[in-house]
Amino acid sequence: MLRWYVATPPVLALIAVGLTVSRTDWRLADLVKFLLLVCCGMISVACTPRIAYSGGGMTRDFVTVWVLPAAILLPPVYAVLMPIPLLALIQWWVHRGIVYRRVFTAATISVGYFCAALLFRAFPASIAGGSVGSGLHALTWAAVVALCEIVGGRGHHFLIVGAVKLSDPSAKMRNLEWNREALQGDFAEFDLAVLITLVLAISPVLAVFAVPTVLLVRRFMMHAQLLAQSRIDAKTGLLNVSTWEKEAEGELSRAIRTRSPLAIGLVDIDHFKSVNDTHGHLVGDRVLRAVATALRSQLRDYDRAGRFGGEEFVLLLAQTNEGDARRVAERLRKYVAAMAVPIDDRPDAPLVRLTISVGVTAIPSGASRELSDLLAAADSALYHAKQTGRNKVAVAAPAEAGAELGVGLGGQAEFARVDPAGPSLCPAILLSVLNSARTARGPVWGKPPPTASQPR
Repeated sequence: MLRWYVATPPVLALIAVGLTVSRTDWRLADLVKFLLLVCCGMISVACTPRIAYSGGGMTRDFVTVWVLPAAILLPPVYAVLMPIPLLALIQWWVHRGIVYRRVFTAATISVGYFCAALLFRAFPASIAGGSVGSGLHALTWAAVVALCEIVGGRGHHFLIVGAVKLSDPSAKMRNLEWNREALQGDFAEFDLAVLITLVLAISPVLAVFAVPTVLLVRRFMMHAQLLAQSRIDAKTGLLNVSTWEKEAEGELSRAIRTRSPLAIGLVDIDHFKSVNDTHGHLVGDRVLRAVATALRSQLRDYDRAGRFGGEEFVLLLAQTNEGDARRVAERLRKYVAAMAVPIDDRPDAPLVRLTISVGVTAIPSGASRELSDLLAAADSALYHAKQTGRNKVAVAAPAEAGAELGVGLGGQAEFARVDPAGPSLCPAILLSVLNSARTARGPVWGKPPPTASQPR
């Protein structure tokens, strides 16, 4: 089904080219206007930051603001041809995407704006026509152009949405299409397309003034994406260290103020080094992303998951007591243990099996602890889980001098005394967070991370 869906727009675009080429009255003025639009569009594309395409999903790059003028002011064949050089430049210069997806996108734009061109020409000259005119005619002309942009822009957009949904039925299109940034981007793209068409209808030379406007608007629209990129770990899509620490401090303060429970969990992938040594670091990256996806799928929207570096992850579970946190961690452990991560995209690719160890701690309602206390207890629990066989969930109570530790595995529990100043699995940056937070009282975490000879 997906293959047929993806193949249909290119076929329709080729049919549209075949139908319009023989019926077009080729004129030099139209060709010059087309080349001017192509040059403006290519300048806009070449200035597009690569980060605009790095996040995946639906990218609003404002390419279509240059296609609508071609559909309205030039013969329909130019509307079909216009996306080709622009999408080719994106593929060659800006971002090397998957080729068939780029072809599909170009074809959907061609088909959508070919329909828009035909719709515009279906209106009588008294309402639309080849020139803007003045008075009431200018108003009706702009209204028809806006209608054509809805047909062309929304039409090709919904074709792409359909392909995304077919390729990933679990994708939540409401989150992609109806959030504030997406709606603002759609409105800005619609507005720019209509205004540029109106300006070019008055004088094609004015196109040179439209380019800076498009660049400025797109830069403004990317602010939210740039802000998100500064918060996210690029490899896993989880919160980075500094962002997680900041949000965790805020959640902890809120829990203490409202006398609510809160839990912290540290997650470590067992034998991760052997994955890198056996299959290579690219496969190791796939494993990291798979575990990150598992964390997101098993946690609530208001929980916080971050990556601290290497194969370590950290969780903050709001409104969660120790018993619930242990059950969440156990569910996550079983979920990861049942996963099989392919080493590449081949259907018959070998699979990598993996397990995780989890250290959990929590503060009950009405208690007060510092974030460093919770991280210290969770790390001690994690170390105990790793030392006693891995693929386990360990629970420790945050304490100053020692902690009573319970290790859960298959419904059984064993208890041990744990020294918070003992060996640690924390990455160096987490140790820095803990020690800096306790400088006033003297560092508790004085020992370095485990050496290469210590089991992980």
